Amino acid sequence: MLRVGLTGGIGSGKSTVAGRLAEHGAVLIDSDRLAREVVEPGTDGLAEIVAAFGAEVLRADGSLDRPALAGKVFGDDAARATLNAIVHPRVGARTAELLAAAPPDAVVVHDIPLLVENGLAPAYHLVVIVHAEPEQRVHRLVTARGMGEADARARIAAQATDEQRRAVADVWLDNTSTPDLVLAEVDALWADRLVPYEANVRLRRRNVVRQARIVPADPTWPAQAERLSRRIALAAGERGLRVDHIGSTSVPGLAAKDVIDLQLTVASLADADAIADQLADAGFPQAPQVTEDNPKAFAPDPADWRKRFHGAADPGRNANLHLRVLGSPGWRLALLLRDWLRAEPERRREYEELKVRLAAEHAADGTTGPYAEAKEPWFDSATPAALAWAERMGWTPPS
Repeated sequence: MLRVGLTGGIGSGKSTVAGRLAEHGAVLIDSDRLAREVVEPGTDGLAEIVAAFGAEVLRADGSLDRPALAGKVFGDDAARATLNAIVHPRVGARTAELLAAAPPDAVVVHDIPLLVENGLAPAYHLVVIVHAEPEQRVHRLVTARGMGEADARARIAAQATDEQRRAVADVWLDNTSTPDLVLAEVDALWADRLVPYEANVRLRRRNVVRQARIVPADPTWPAQAERLSRRIALAAGERGLRVDHIGSTSVPGLAAKDVIDLQLTVASLADADAIADQLADAGFPQAPQVTEDNPKAFAPDPADWRKRFHGAADPGRNANLHLRVLGSPGWRLALLLRDWLRAEPERRREYEELKVRLAAEHAADGTTGPYAEAKEPWFDSATPAALAWAERMGWTPPS
């Protein structure tokens, strides 16, 4: 099962995207709809709201007067917290029921207006943000919903900012223009990413990079790594001691393969094995210990260089996850080489030139294994230099 979190600011057109995904076959869980269901006439949710806010939040027919309730909670943090404590647990319980009823091969799209505000992004395999420019959103709220302009602007201002949404967005859909444009993007997202991603998660299959293609440094790589790290940390739980962005994409300005490398620190390889299924469920299935694109994942001699290797199942974001034991030589070296390359521009340029040349030489291989092996002599010569730098600078790995 693939879990997709869908959100966007009020008036962004999130329901347009949700509807299209449902047409493709996604199981849609609409939090707003559930929030209405759990406070319908006759429910204990509605009774608790009346007890908390008074009978004036009821219409003559006994249903909830939403504008009246909104008037009581908007701008009042305590009142909003009381309302949330009534509604959210009931919505959560109903959501769990719907998830349990979904088929094992489902793409579940969870439409949550406050996904960003409530810090829920790491719980999903993918977060899709629907965006529209503020003036377009105000226009939609005024014309389509009959909302006053001042009210529309106040509601927009009370929600997450675009910067906060971008920080959690794996997919950013701009719905400022006409609906046909964003619907075409949704169609491509479904076919090219969501469907194969679901299959990869269900089959415990990682997405394998077949060519060592070097691209210019992407300034968004660190933010992408941070999103992945939060998912990994949530999946690993207490056995995951920390997650670090390592490898070439962690070095600003360094051209690299568009593959995010992450290191999950564990106390022992037994802990690494204990969380393998949890990581796979989160979209990072374990790979064989030695693979053509990871030829040194398992070094039997000496034992303290061993690790576990997982890869991202997401066809839209290639990533490698290395599980290493805290304080082990491989764990320390991965962090040292990153920090050394960040600090030494000449060695960074030297390494980049080598990678570009080797990638061109191995472009037709159909695998990244020979490219990786061809880099090994450089690492053999660079490691003593990095160790000398560490001693000179008093470098120590993060605690």
